Amino acid sequence: MVHARPNDKWDRSRRIDWLDVNALRRARCLVVGAGAIGNETVKNLALSGIGHITVIDMDSVELSNMNRCLFFRARDEGKPKTDVVAQGARELVPESEIRALNGVVEETEIDWNSYDVVLGCLDNIKARLHVNAHCRYHRVPYVDAGTDGMRAKLQVVLEDGPCIQCTMNNSHYRVMERRFSCTGGDFSYYEPPMAAEITTTAVIAALQVREVLKILSGKENACIHNVMFYDGFSNDLLELEVEIDEKCPNH
Repeated sequence: MVHARPNDKWDRSRRIDWLDVNALRRARCLVVGAGAIGNETVKNLALSGIGHITVIDMDSVELSNMNRCLFFRARDEGKPKTDVVAQGARELVPESEIRALNGVVEETEIDWNSYDVVLGCLDNIKARLHVNAHCRYHRVPYVDAGTDGMRAKLQVVLEDGPCIQCTMNNSHYRVMERRFSCTGGDFSYYEPPMAAEITTTAVIAALQVREVLKILSGKENACIHNVMFYDGFSNDLLELEVEIDEKCPNH
């Protein structure tokens, strides 16, 4: 019989026999993107007990973010998203170190080797490829999530499996310069923001962090090894088998 530990915030987590809470408390995670998925992902990481979280994004809070971003309030409009997310997560879990980096990930100097896992919560292909390439080079596990309205996808990039670039096709490269961002910015190509919906975001962010917990607990063999697709309208959750592309420069 396991007795309750009322003074341990992660008592219920410790009752999951494979979950290594002590490893989670030591872990360092980088979250790239502080939008809708980023909000949910940072919340899940913090409450799961991840001891060190860094979140990077270039955007500021807008009113249209409020219907799907846990940490944003009307008073935060115009503030850097990363600052607001980091502060909100610190209030949830004061025991953890949560740091904000404001900037474009492609232009920010990052010590990739200092992180145990990187999480992608991005809205454009170019940034995904940048993060994917660095994670592959430095052999850091990368868990990538994305949404489009009621649909979402998730991919876990480990050392022995396919990466994000392995799954790319010609249509992806044609839109690589597009940025589906709330504020746009000075980019060569810009389209209106994509559809977004909170329940889909919450589902895919939960699945994303669940995979991170497996990795940090030494259970990589139980991770998704293909690309998972979720359709909130039809309630489908499917895996599409993918292989390593022999021509991929990351392999």
